[in-house]
Amino acid sequence: MPQRYDDFGSIATDPVTGVYRLGANGPNLATALAAAGATKRRVALLHIDIDMFRSINANMGEDIGDQALAAVAQRLRKAIPSDAWLWRLNSDEFVAGVGYREGELDGAGLAERLRDALEIPLSIPPYTMPMTISIGIAIYPDHAPDAASLLAKAEQALRRVKEEGLDAVGHYSTRPTRPPGGDDFAGRLVEALDNESFRLFYQPLVSAHDGGLTGFGALLRWQTDSGLLRPNRFMDIVERVGLSARLGEWVTGTAVAQLADWRAQGLDYLGMSVHLAGSMLAQSDCVDRIGELLHRHGLPGSAMEFEISENVLALDARQVFDTIGGLRDLGATLTVQDFGLGGLSFAALAQYPLDRLKIDRSFIRNVASDTRSAAIVRGIIAMGHRLGMKVTAKGVENESELGFLRRNHCDFFQGYLFSEPLPADQLDELVGRRFLLPNAFAATRPERTLLLLDDEENVLRSLVRLFRRDGYNVLTANSVRQAFDLLASNTVQVIVSDQRMPDMSGTEFLGRVRDLYPDTIRMVLSGYTDVTTITEAINRGAIYRFLTKPWHDEELREHIHAAFRAFERRAAGEAGY
Repeated sequence: MPQRYDDFGSIATDPVTGVYRLGANGPNLATALAAAGATKRRVALLHIDIDMFRSINANMGEDIGDQALAAVAQRLRKAIPSDAWLWRLNSDEFVAGVGYREGELDGAGLAERLRDALEIPLSIPPYTMPMTISIGIAIYPDHAPDAASLLAKAEQALRRVKEEGLDAVGHYSTRPTRPPGGDDFAGRLVEALDNESFRLFYQPLVSAHDGGLTGFGALLRWQTDSGLLRPNRFMDIVERVGLSARLGEWVTGTAVAQLADWRAQGLDYLGMSVHLAGSMLAQSDCVDRIGELLHRHGLPGSAMEFEISENVLALDARQVFDTIGGLRDLGATLTVQDFGLGGLSFAALAQYPLDRLKIDRSFIRNVASDTRSAAIVRGIIAMGHRLGMKVTAKGVENESELGFLRRNHCDFFQGYLFSEPLPADQLDELVGRRFLLPNAFAATRPERTLLLLDDEENVLRSLVRLFRRDGYNVLTANSVRQAFDLLASNTVQVIVSDQRMPDMSGTEFLGRVRDLYPDTIRMVLSGYTDVTTITEAINRGAIYRFLTKPWHDEELREHIHAAFRAFERRAAGEAGY
């Protein structure tokens, strides 16, 4: 970044990081506070300290330290919204600020974004360096009436955070605080469960078909005097003191109750994804307890997705295997959480009845430009699909990542590109939209057009209702002539025809379509089975698959989805991708 100069000829941007120096001729905090007061906004000021940064300079040299500092600054800049501010304060400290009204991104939300930006270790050859930050937050005008006082209060908040440990966030407070650890931690955890100090935030899960919202992932947070803590700050201790099962039951119960509330409002298309700890899976009554919970709230098992970590699956424990099978029998979706990080063997992956793989953010970052990352992600998606599993990409943050993942047939997405994790009471507007980032999806999605041919109008109506939920452009015909007319005027990828049509059999019709439109994927859906005719049609390439009436909705949807994927793989191969 080119250096900028202030009115006195001094360098306004820091030469190492390219970030404005606090007090130089860049964004002015006092001016920002005045503007906020005039528009009835609060301002959250974040004092940011890079944990243990001085050890980098001491042990690796100042050159590596400068490179690491520049890399941290670059990530912070990318995470800062366009209407927020970032300044370099001194060696390893920054100051960020954001103005907000109720319901908008506040200091805690901005702190979450900044910490997420450093979730992946820095790569400064020959070193790979995990980096964390501690953040103190002060609010104007709640904590201070002017810029100097606000800076001082944010610094005090940071000092309190640093006294308690690393990698944490804290708001300014005059009350004494206790660190999240020590001999009384188990008692504090029980107290937190009883007084509702734990909270769930929800992040959207988005379908690759059309950007439609399909559900939410439930994410645990602990509201303490030091601020909102994420699980990496306390779950290790939770597990050591043997309370992870109880906390997991609270998470599951709260998430199920929230989903039931949404569905009661008519949002019956929403599902919920919840992490299940190994301690819960190891309990012999886990399936019964979850089944009773779902029954109490009137939810089908199919509404739930349970995420299971790789290290639990790698244990090869009989009770875990039985519990997973029982959850599958309830109809729940079972997902391998953060696939690729836990060393799960293919043998272990194959032995469990699993439905989805969730790719960790560390593989997604730079996937659109780094050939190795791209190869890994393509391999995971292809392997998942070959095993009959859907694939979710976690941590999607920009449209280039989204475009790459969609072109490579990833099934679901989750990440800040769609929304940061939010409390349930802040999700009404997002849920009301339902279709997220329609322009981005329109730009990367070729039209998926499905032609249905059947002479029974009630069958066509049922099929249209079923397939439109998947975002296809659905064309219908009740005669072969009408079907040929539609094929002549529309680009159709997949065709489903009844076998017993009045003027021509389905296999004969699709045989002619093969000659006219050889790229189409052609299928018969019929209650009439002539094995010889169907086998002959498959052998000569007239049809791709024979499906029977009456059909099972979810199985039929998956057959159609697989047909479109087959068409797109074939098209990509011919294009040399």
